[in-house]
Amino acid sequence: MADAEQKDPVRVLHLTDPHLFADKRRELRGVNTYDSLTEVLAHHRESGWPADIVLATGDLVQDDSAGAYEHFAALMGELGVPVHCIPGNHDVPDLMRSALADGPFIYCDGVEIDDWLIVGIDSTAPGRAGGTITASELERLDADIDASDARHVLVTVHHPPVSMGSRWLDTVGLENGAGLIERVRKSERVRLVLFGHVHQAYDGHENGVAIVGTPSTCRQFKPKSDEFAVDDRPPAYRRLSLHGNGQFDSQLVWIRDA
Repeated sequence: MADAEQKDPVRVLHLTDPHLFADKRRELRGVNTYDSLTEVLAHHRESGWPADIVLATGDLVQDDSAGAYEHFAALMGELGVPVHCIPGNHDVPDLMRSALADGPFIYCDGVEIDDWLIVGIDSTAPGRAGGTITASELERLDADIDASDARHVLVTVHHPPVSMGSRWLDTVGLENGAGLIERVRKSERVRLVLFGHVHQAYDGHENGVAIVGTPSTCRQFKPKSDEFAVDDRPPAYRRLSLHGNGQFDSQLVWIRDA
């Protein structure tokens, strides 16, 4: 049997913040979000890079509707691979959990693939755009890691656990982001924290843990802006290859030139 260093990497497709509506004609800041997600998925399928799993990090819908979740389920189900989902501040967790209760969807729970454990965290705070992680969610994270024999862990969360260097965005980030980073650092097996919410790219490290954010499948926000501002960058997604030695490769894919 090949050792962990020689296995094929786990291929992860990261999608975030599609902001779907029940009405497929609806737009968010000038972008038809259903058409945009459809275009992203078509770009991925045509790229010749088959994913083993999709990670969807929140704000799946914009209008609090079951119909929007049905559109998400129909589009993602066509990929034929597991889809691991967490809620964002625009999601309705109970409705989302119910709409995505059956395979291929996984709601937050830990899932093992080869040498990796993937755990989703709910950072939503009712009535707030910013997020926080409750003590019970942190305890669940610890429990999922402790119960797994996986050598490496990837954690997904909607809100960024780090500053984005943007005055307005940093007011709606993760309230206890430093606590999350310290928690995963102590586990000694978490290699990567993956997030959405900010509609822009981020790549960094905190205390030895990689922190990675991916732009939206619809409209982007202008980086480093003090006030709210949209960007003209196109929709995007990220490819991650998780290796058996705990390292990973990351490629940010814009579906067309800006």
